[in-house]
Amino acid sequence: MEFVSRLSAEQAAEVQALVARAHAADGTAPVSEQVLHSLADEGDVRHLVAVEAAAIVGYATLVPGHGEHPAMAEVVVDPPHRRRGVGTRLVAAALDAGGTGTRVWAHGDLQSARALAARLGLTPVRELLQLRRPLGEAELPALQVPDGLILRTYRGPEDDAELLRVNAAAFAWHPEQGRWTERDVAQRRSEPWFDPAGVFLVFDEQDPDRLLGFHWTKVHAGTADQPAIGEVYVVGIDPGAQGRGLGRLLTLAGLRYLGERGLGAVLLYVEGDNDAALHTYGRLGFERFHVDLAYARA
Repeated sequence: MEFVSRLSAEQAAEVQALVARAHAADGTAPVSEQVLHSLADEGDVRHLVAVEAAAIVGYATLVPGHGEHPAMAEVVVDPPHRRRGVGTRLVAAALDAGGTGTRVWAHGDLQSARALAARLGLTPVRELLQLRRPLGEAELPALQVPDGLILRTYRGPEDDAELLRVNAAAFAWHPEQGRWTERDVAQRRSEPWFDPAGVFLVFDEQDPDRLLGFHWTKVHAGTADQPAIGEVYVVGIDPGAQGRGLGRLLTLAGLRYLGERGLGAVLLYVEGDNDAALHTYGRLGFERFHVDLAYARA
């Protein structure tokens, strides 16, 4: 089993179908949005497939480590082919290929993932929480933009340079989010869910060309089983503008926008040890709903 830099179009389509089956079976997405974006790209992301009888029965992705950030892996096994050692082999291969400190995500903290981690002697080293709050039932605070600030929505690619600058600074510690490029923004701008009216930017009146922070919202379309739901997709604040209440201001602007779309609830993801963000979101009515764990070798 060897990792490759790119999948064929047929392999990418087969992996996407496998991911959809796993999502339906588990009730939670088995891999991140970033993984799905990488399936058809040729970049530094590596791919590994497990094949039985000419069919892909398992998939692993590996983002190599860089600087202080360890390599990150995600693994999914087709539900009919589980409990045959496929996941164990893929996780072990990813940990070996990624080198010391490599982490592998377990989305949803499922019992099967905990059992696999125990077999391989892995321990949890990172916790990503999904929080949710209803919209419509619980009234949102009024949106009041403090004097001296400008709050507006996204105007197009002309805003991308500042958005990427703030994103890189705000998420320098984050192994995935902090590496966004113009291509990542353009990719998401082309998605059917993208709405420029749902991307909020805040500036200082004294320097209206320098971005202080942003909030990018997202709407997940409804399915036969689940209603549409909004997401606080990314909130980024320039480190030099911390302490001015911009996170709450931007989050509230996005929540009010999502509420006006008629959505019944909103979700967001936050690191389990980000006490400041958890405090802000708690005050806005968010509660813990779901957890993803990243495991590593002891």
